[in-house]
Amino acid sequence: MDALGFSSCFPPANDFQGNCRSVAAFPDENHFKVKPEVAAVNHSSTSQKNIPADLKQDSTDGSHDMDHSDAILKFISQMLMEEEDLEHMPCMLQDCLALQATEKSLYDVLLNNDNNYADSTTTCDCAASESYSGKHSSSSSVSSTEEVESRGKKNRFREETDFFEIDRCSKHVENCDFESEPIEMYDNVLLCGRTDGDSCGKSKKLWRGHNRGRPKGSKKHGIAKEVVDLTGLLIQCAQAVANHDFRTANELLIRIRQHSSSHGDSTERLAHYFATALEARLAGTGMELYAALSTRWISAAEILKAYKTLINACPFRKMSNMLANKTINKLAVGASSLHIVDFGILYGFQWPCLIRALSERPGGPPKLHVTGIDLPQPGFRPADRVAETGRRLAKYCMRFGVPFEYSSIAQKWETIKVEDIKIEEGELLVVNSLYRLQNVSDETVITTSPRDAVLRLIRKINPDMFIFGVVNGTYNIPYFVTRFREALFQYSSLFDMFDATMDRADENRLLLEGQLYGKEALNIIACEGSERVEQPETYKQWQVRNKRAGFRQVPLDAEIVKCVKNKVEMEYHVDFSVDEDGKWMLQGWKGRVLHALSCWQPANKSS
Repeated sequence: MDALGFSSCFPPANDFQGNCRSVAAFPDENHFKVKPEVAAVNHSSTSQKNIPADLKQDSTDGSHDMDHSDAILKFISQMLMEEEDLEHMPCMLQDCLALQATEKSLYDVLLNNDNNYADSTTTCDCAASESYSGKHSSSSSVSSTEEVESRGKKNRFREETDFFEIDRCSKHVENCDFESEPIEMYDNVLLCGRTDGDSCGKSKKLWRGHNRGRPKGSKKHGIAKEVVDLTGLLIQCAQAVANHDFRTANELLIRIRQHSSSHGDSTERLAHYFATALEARLAGTGMELYAALSTRWISAAEILKAYKTLINACPFRKMSNMLANKTINKLAVGASSLHIVDFGILYGFQWPCLIRALSERPGGPPKLHVTGIDLPQPGFRPADRVAETGRRLAKYCMRFGVPFEYSSIAQKWETIKVEDIKIEEGELLVVNSLYRLQNVSDETVITTSPRDAVLRLIRKINPDMFIFGVVNGTYNIPYFVTRFREALFQYSSLFDMFDATMDRADENRLLLEGQLYGKEALNIIACEGSERVEQPETYKQWQVRNKRAGFRQVPLDAEIVKCVKNKVEMEYHVDFSVDEDGKWMLQGWKGRVLHALSCWQPANKSS
């Protein structure tokens, strides 16, 4: 078991301890030396001293239901300005998914070739497994890079542009105290909708009147562009690949390459990444290329900047966080202790908004206990970055006067036991999982279905509320051509969305399209079996799965859903949509449902 507190994840010099509270983490701050019960009573007179002037004004503007959905921007900014080592840390999510895929691939090899090792592989200790997998992942990336580079014939995609190569300038981030004046000024710029003049959030009028497309009749290198049906060519190429018609597939790939570009319009960009994935499948190097790209150095700071650009342009994650946080905040009225078990916590971006809302609760905030769960990282310290997330959240809780406790678990989710999660009697218990269960294998890969095992675990936890968000995808099917076609339609919507809401030359857009969505497409198209970690289902399929696991769906709060709809309508592009269907909140682009969120309770728990 790898259920670790801070003491097992940081050197002894750190003040953090296992299941560490803010009291122990920051001994110099007197406010957090007070017991949570006393802190709640004295909240109105003490916590406001820690809040910057601009934020105090926001909290006293007379609103009865404060909207803190933009606090995520401040949280990211604080990380970028205070944590210089982010420039030297790899992205958290990409590492753990690559490790997961590599582990599964290694397991398949061992299972098929050496039965003597099969049992030890399935029952291995998590920490030992991670340290070995870290080495395996590294060696895979080296060998795959050498293999791809040695195949001159299969190396056409490197001639135009490296798959995710983006010219970036490295900027020095000054390390400042987060209570200093420069940070407060930075907050005013980043807290969308709270400044005059231009803001991050665009109104419908601004979006409607903005044309980001290339002018008609434009020329590329002085030659008029030939009009081709790239979508049709991609589908034909996928059919040729499925039929092992290598000659036709290569001819189609050459033609697609002539009309695609990672810097073109949405269709050209999509074709560029999908052609690369088809090329990898044709060469049989899908997993090797996926592992190599996962180990390519993209710093956590660059990912954070790109993520900030994404949530300003696209409402999906921000509005999901908003609905989840408002639901939790409303549920926690009157509770003295709130425990959130977050499956897929990553950097903890969801929780600053809730922390700030809890800090303004009449009578003082409850004690907040967050159990952060995520996949382990490569190397000998698999839980370090999950624990580091708690360290940042503890700082944020200290700033707003919220008593805080944090536990970290870094292991495969289906191997976690209820005993690993420290549940206390009398606390309000909420399980949160947004858009990450799609990376847990289902019964088509492993007959015992780790996906169902995680849902059964959540059922055993017996939460007061289970908040669940999914990517609504129809491309988790074994038949390749159908899966390719469905993925093509799904990602066409995403790339079209980027074209309408971001500048084409935006480096953060290039990073998102390449390192995130392009690599997802590579995994979906070029990998099979246990190597394919992108396995979404439709929200209706998840509804059946959740009910089978012993949950019943509860209605969404109509007032909160209305608030989300209004915010999307006022601040985002007119083609974004928020709808409801069967107690799910659906978010989409131009009529295609891309994300869905719902609330659940154990079937035997009274309302």
